Amino acid sequence: MHFTRRAGLLLHITSLPSRFGIGDFGAGARSFVKFLSDAGAEIWQVLPLVPAAAGNSPYSGLSAFAGNPLLISLDDLVADGLLHEKDLASYPQLSEKAVDYGEVIAAKTKLLKLAFQKFEQSRGGLQSELNRFCLDQQEWLEDYALFVALAESFGTADWSRWPQELVQREPTALARWRLRLAQGVEQEKFTQFIFHRQWWALKQLANEHKIELLGDLPIFVAYESADVWANQACFYLDDAGKRLVVAGVPPDYFAKTGQLWGNPLYRWDVLARDDYSWWVQRLRHSLKLYDSIRLDHFRGFEAYWEVPASAETAVDGRWVKGPGAAMFQSARHQLGQLPIVAEDLGMISDEVHQLREELDFPGMRVYQFGFDDEGGRYHRPESYPENCVAYTGTHDNETIAGWLSSRASRFKPGEDILEEYLNATAPDAYWRAVSDVVGSNANTIILPLQDLLGLDSSARMNVPGQADGNWGWRIESHEMTEEVAFRFKQLLQLCGRTGNTVSLVTG
Repeated sequence: MHFTRRAGLLLHITSLPSRFGIGDFGAGARSFVKFLSDAGAEIWQVLPLVPAAAGNSPYSGLSAFAGNPLLISLDDLVADGLLHEKDLASYPQLSEKAVDYGEVIAAKTKLLKLAFQKFEQSRGGLQSELNRFCLDQQEWLEDYALFVALAESFGTADWSRWPQELVQREPTALARWRLRLAQGVEQEKFTQFIFHRQWWALKQLANEHKIELLGDLPIFVAYESADVWANQACFYLDDAGKRLVVAGVPPDYFAKTGQLWGNPLYRWDVLARDDYSWWVQRLRHSLKLYDSIRLDHFRGFEAYWEVPASAETAVDGRWVKGPGAAMFQSARHQLGQLPIVAEDLGMISDEVHQLREELDFPGMRVYQFGFDDEGGRYHRPESYPENCVAYTGTHDNETIAGWLSSRASRFKPGEDILEEYLNATAPDAYWRAVSDVVGSNANTIILPLQDLLGLDSSARMNVPGQADGNWGWRIESHEMTEEVAFRFKQLLQLCGRTGNTVSLVTG
């Protein structure tokens, strides 16, 4: 799969401007589509849209299929007649610069429940649309809606702490609880319907502006998820449903003791028995949500870092062989071409590169990794092949301006190899780094919005290995000016990156 020469921006939905303390699918998102179009960008990359488990990380979701209700636009619910403007009057005044998840969850959940109550009272024109949605999505929606209702009833999403009959998913118990919690089940179905309805409307708007949506698909799911609860045989669990081994990565650039993610690991032998149907279903669903997918932690398909569930760090893990190309071959047979970008960062072996090349997926190059001992020239712009996606940094990195500032404090003049590329102390050094990436041979380049704006590391989205303080950064609307869009478009035109559309070519 190869893309034509183009450019995009990375900005998660939660980071968009809105009056409700968190970005959503409403006016702020529509304004960003216009900003992308004005800037000559043809890709909008978002982080996973799933409902987050503990820690608010979009890479640890309560479901691989469901959407995060916090992203629903309340203003659009008013426009649809599901809320009244007066219903929003009591919404708290929240920061425009960072997400306070506790406050947002409490305030939005209350109004989403109110919207469902109003819908139940009217059962208007949306009823048939809701029915079609529930029928189309029933493969995952039935289990997920019940999971959410049960989690609320028992006060925890840790399903291993629920009554044993539910842990073991006894059919009579599931039926009994589904009836007992019918109101909560129906509310969650309605919420998911609204989420997907608003997202598909936003995607249609973006596509009409010739902007494609690049989604992000984490390889793993959270233990406290409907997926693990409903598919326990597909994961390494004991008879009580507890994790035996968990996912992580060994010590690396980001963390000296590695990262202990805690996600349950797949039993690929079990998944293979039914032709990887769960994964194929997941890919099918994702390719309806997005135009293409960035597959997070691609190296885990070649080999993954397995850590005992009792471990306190990821140091004492081991590499275990993954499924290789088998799952992707099965998915291609069932779904056709797979527009996937392989996130091949970290401790990458020759085998990982060989797998990516066998599957003909473009990999990733990250400017910031080109000037340390681990990345070397592989991540420097002059080394970028055409079939890759190049970044200044990712959601896990410092902003490019913050990174340059931290390097300046670590090196004496003349000692930093980066000085061969740019004057790291100049006020516009971040723009020179941006220009290096945009001007490279990579067919696709994507910049975090923070890097386009030259923001410092207070605008960083995530610090790997840090439990708190992540995923909260937000952009303010006044920062996305016509001047910024014009400057970026000029650079893209200079480097031949405007006016193209995606072309998927089979190898």
